[in-house]
Amino acid sequence: MPIHRLNHAVLYVSDVDRSVEFYHDVLGFAPLTEMAGRRGAAFLRASGSNNDHDLGLFEVPGAARSQAGRATVGLYHLAWEVDTLAELERIAGRLEEHGALVGASDHSTTKALYGRDPDGIEFEVCWLVPAGLITDEMLAAKARILPLDLAREKDRFGADTVGGIGVSIAALVG
Repeated sequence: MPIHRLNHAVLYVSDVDRSVEFYHDVLGFAPLTEMAGRRGAAFLRASGSNNDHDLGLFEVPGAARSQAGRATVGLYHLAWEVDTLAELERIAGRLEEHGALVGASDHSTTKALYGRDPDGIEFEVCWLVPAGLITDEMLAAKARILPLDLAREKDRFGADTVGGIGVSIAALVG
């Protein structure tokens, strides 16, 4: 049976309360009180999710910031999708307010923001161009990574256009 999606992620963090506050304030994850009760742990759900939980946080007091990809091996990043470019822009503002925005890229069929949480764990928030709007030129440009111009992309696709769910090549040719 093939794997077809990520159900949840679990991260080790140095201060679970600080991380809960960050993921709630910046990305809108809601802490789940029904899953509380384990000291040094928290479970959160994304606002548009029907999962039991989307993010688990386990505290390792005094742990150093993540150096994955800079000085150690480890996870590069997690990627969460949003429905619209307007939502991507809102999150860009939240990331900037918290000093957590570390990049913004145009991957042709995917528009992406990159952030780091208080422990230095990187994540991506992205909007995917709907399959019906993907052109041959966009597919040919996927190998190029350009700076993201959200205003241009909102003009091009519409701020409230619902993005694709994953990018399925089968959807493009089928």
